[in-house]
Amino acid sequence: MWYEWLMAGLFLIVGYFFGSISTGYFLGVRHGHDIQSEGSGNIGTTNALRTMGKAAGAITFLGDLAKAFIPTLLVRFLYCSKMGYGEDLTYIVTLITGLGVFMGHIYPFYLHFKGGKGIAVSAAVIVATSADGGIGVWMIFIGLALFILIVGITRYVSLGSLVVLWYFPIYIVLKFMDSPYFPLAFCLGMIFLTLSYIKHAGNIKRLLNGTERKLFEKKDKVEVEEQAEDQTGNQAEDEEEDIKETETGSETEEDEETEEKE
Repeated sequence: MWYEWLMAGLFLIVGYFFGSISTGYFLGVRHGHDIQSEGSGNIGTTNALRTMGKAAGAITFLGDLAKAFIPTLLVRFLYCSKMGYGEDLTYIVTLITGLGVFMGHIYPFYLHFKGGKGIAVSAAVIVATSADGGIGVWMIFIGLALFILIVGITRYVSLGSLVVLWYFPIYIVLKFMDSPYFPLAFCLGMIFLTLSYIKHAGNIKRLLNGTERKLFEKKDKVEVEEQAEDQTGNQAEDEEEDIKETETGSETEEDEETEEKE
């Protein structure tokens, strides 16, 4: 069994490097945009759509889907099939690969671990792991319809995403409740959900305050407030560093004065 977990760990790492290929960021660089300093500062599909247009948004979305589909489908249909894994173990190994992609997308190492929010990647992982012709397919269609309905009515992409991400734990409970791998599968599903909600913390706050920016809404007070929140956080960090440097400098001067007196 140790070999299976060793390979799962390897797939987690491989998935991370696939996920760290930030489509929106590289697309922005190619077209002279610093997507991290424009709009909401996010490198995902929504901000690419807002800052660079529909074509860039579509390319970013497709790129993020591809980087999740490629490793997860290869692991599921080539590696797991070749190893003769059962349905539950195949799901676990594929989901671990998808988790690596997801983490690479939201925490890319070369962007100071500041990536996207992982919605397109999560959607690809859901399809890659759950499209088995049974309950998974029905839940995928229901989730897609629910997302379209929520976004269509409210025009809040973040709200639709936060609701649909509950797919992971719900599907795992319905599909693998009797499996010996259920505890691990459920934990993996909750990691997806928890990380997604952490990345959407700002969106959740704005949704509750009624200041979340809607889809296709022009740049206005809402976006200014989003940028102000980010700038305030950065300023606070800079002030803390300045205070620490000042305290360190004061201590050094006091030590030098003491040495001179002695």
